[in-house]
Amino acid sequence: MSIKHFFTLILIFVLSYSCSSGKKKPFTSVSISEVFTDSLSIRAIVPKDGSNVWFAANKGVVGLITNKTPKLVTVAYDSKPLHFRAIAKTTSSVFILSIDTPAVLYKLDIKDNQATAMKDVYVETGEGVFYDAISFWNDNEGIAMGDPIGGCLSIIITRDGGTSWAKLPCSNLPEVMAGEAAFAASNSNIAIYGDHTWIVTGGKRARVFHSPDKGLTWSVYDTPILQGGVMTGIYSVDFLDANTGVVFGGNWDDKYFNEGNKAITRDGGKTWSLLSNGSGPGYRSSVSFVPGTKGQGIVAVGSPGISYSSDQGLTWSELSKEGFYAIEFVNDNVAFASGNMKIAKLSFK
Repeated sequence: MSIKHFFTLILIFVLSYSCSSGKKKPFTSVSISEVFTDSLSIRAIVPKDGSNVWFAANKGVVGLITNKTPKLVTVAYDSKPLHFRAIAKTTSSVFILSIDTPAVLYKLDIKDNQATAMKDVYVETGEGVFYDAISFWNDNEGIAMGDPIGGCLSIIITRDGGTSWAKLPCSNLPEVMAGEAAFAASNSNIAIYGDHTWIVTGGKRARVFHSPDKGLTWSVYDTPILQGGVMTGIYSVDFLDANTGVVFGGNWDDKYFNEGNKAITRDGGKTWSLLSNGSGPGYRSSVSFVPGTKGQGIVAVGSPGISYSSDQGLTWSELSKEGFYAIEFVNDNVAFASGNMKIAKLSFK
């Protein structure tokens, strides 16, 4: 064999190996291991790593699960237990937000997996108050959103690490339509990538609100997602980058109806195209791109089960009929999921 022929074969082998190893093998199954069970409705989780996950639930219960060991606290405001459906974390703090009046946002200072202090940093009362989700751009700047009051979405923002929060006036926000609101189903009404923020709605209208500059300016875009009913619309949103995003929802009252319940954008949310319309899963309450798949892998969970796509939503497989409300990935094959009376660790294979 000539030296030239030998190096040609080596080059072909290297290129072949690079191409084959660069593509992640699609999931074919999921292993579900419960890490916490209790008589709670758990719709808000945020993993710290593969062994630790924070959660906030109804009955005022907030906790950290380390492996299968819980540390729990019950939070009340003026002797009233709160119903939590939103949670977020920064490097040094965890934030929990209750849903309805009084909507109370607490900041928990964390050191070595222990809460060293807890303080209410925002309180809102009044008719129509109902908060749905919270997220952070960075350690200093964060955003929470809730149902409309006075003709616009309720949006509060912090610029000082969560010490103080201010509500945006309706003059700074697009007008909502009659019957348009949001669903506090999985703490995933908000998606963030860089300075970009997307907020999704449902009910009589299913739309996407977008800010390119961490909440300073806003636009709103229509979607083809099922809308018009009290329980129809977008329940969850995730973005891969500044352009590619996915929304999921449907009709909570008709969970197996799979038309107009999932869509994708490739222009930052300005336009949306339905995915696998009339096939694949129906209602799902939480959707996430699978890390490390360049946007090809998508997992959606809901009370009917766990669904997976390896081709950016064109086709779907059902990995499990076990129901969950929310999912948060830790890495490219491990996630935590929460649901009725449980939190589980999901290992995808």
